[in-house]
Amino acid sequence: MTTDTDFPGRARRPASLADRALQTIRRHGLLHGGETVLVAVSGGVDSVALLDVLCQLAPALALTIRCVHVHHGLRSEADTDAEFVQRLAEKLAVPFHLERVTVRSAPPWEGLEAEARRARYAALEARALAAGAARIATGHTADDQAETVLMRLLDGAGPRGLAGIAPARGRIIRPLLDARREEVLAHARSRGLDWVEDATNRDPRFLRNRIRHEVLPVLAGVFGPRLAESLCRSAALSRELVSDLDRQAQLELGRLAARGAYGFVFPVAALAGLPDEVAAQVLLLAASELGESRPRRAAAHRAVRRLLRPDAPRRALRLGRLGLERSGAWLRVGPNQLPILAARRFQVPGTLELPELGLRLDARCFAGGPDFAPSRELRRVAFDAEHLPATFEVRSRRKGDRFTPFGGSGERRLKSFLIDARIPRWERARIPLLEAAGDIIWVAGVRRGQAATVGPETKRILEVTLDNL
Repeated sequence: MTTDTDFPGRARRPASLADRALQTIRRHGLLHGGETVLVAVSGGVDSVALLDVLCQLAPALALTIRCVHVHHGLRSEADTDAEFVQRLAEKLAVPFHLERVTVRSAPPWEGLEAEARRARYAALEARALAAGAARIATGHTADDQAETVLMRLLDGAGPRGLAGIAPARGRIIRPLLDARREEVLAHARSRGLDWVEDATNRDPRFLRNRIRHEVLPVLAGVFGPRLAESLCRSAALSRELVSDLDRQAQLELGRLAARGAYGFVFPVAALAGLPDEVAAQVLLLAASELGESRPRRAAAHRAVRRLLRPDAPRRALRLGRLGLERSGAWLRVGPNQLPILAARRFQVPGTLELPELGLRLDARCFAGGPDFAPSRELRRVAFDAEHLPATFEVRSRRKGDRFTPFGGSGERRLKSFLIDARIPRWERARIPLLEAAGDIIWVAGVRRGQAATVGPETKRILEVTLDNL
């Protein structure tokens, strides 16, 4: 359980910024020793201090430190900043990498800050992979955390948004996240470090700058100088809550989901009975396991609102490259396009593989008799062979198909039959149909037709079994 001593300003302050960073590293398991760490350095005081601190800690933690600067090409000072960081790396005897990126300016465009961030992190990940770096360290501080939490609070964020900047996310680590900016500045001055000032950090056109220079000072005047620590404490508590929700979501995915050729299938009622945040996280976990690299949380919440309610107005939504589809009491997360069964001939007795469905049909003939009892298995069916041709057609359903179910009240539309049988929409086009002389004699795995039923006088029985490949 987190306590007040886990937050900046509550415990006795470490003697140095390096001690503060080491405390954060150990608390959050950011490093275990022996790693190659790629340090992202913009040239500002936070990242310069981070590089210096990690170089200080490197011998004790057996770290290999590398420095990377991302050149966005957006500012007239960009070349000067890159040269400054290169000189700093040389002074500290650290290998230097320069990554030049192009910031997207065409649709889909999310704004200059967001696009620059996307390009920057993509470049950092690529360089880390090439350099064999297990971790990428960035210079975010407790002040950055406070600004982020306040911005998200004012934007109406929930627990996940209020969790703020994570100490670790994938390969990214933030060893200075518990340190105040004043500590960073004091470290840089005491160590005689130089840094560059980015004029855009005071540009009021950017929301974060207005929060930093206008809003937070006013709030600190009302709530006191520990406001940043309070916001960081809220972030830590929110992270605990989110962690608990995520653990519950992982358990619910295993409990509720059936995984198969269609992706993940969930009972709508059970999924709708979960808290919205947990249900959305379950959908995101399912999407991730199906290969969607970064499914959008907003899309998952939209699915919870629009697909899980009893009066759901929508039947299908997208979740990245995947589809979310509701049919009756079931919700599917999976590929938008499912393989459709190609029609083919089936010579009986014999075996026919249906690789696009992962299924196989086996047909065998044997003598009938009064003691024969047809199987009750849905995947096994027996016919009077003398009333059937030697060749069937195996296909998927077509518009206008009609079917006479065994034991039913007569012929009916196949579509209506499948709906009444509560077969989800995504399965209906993939159920193999066994057709003989123009009649559907078996909706495989669901119901046999009325034709060629076996009786005491049947001399030769054809048994067809549906199996997985």
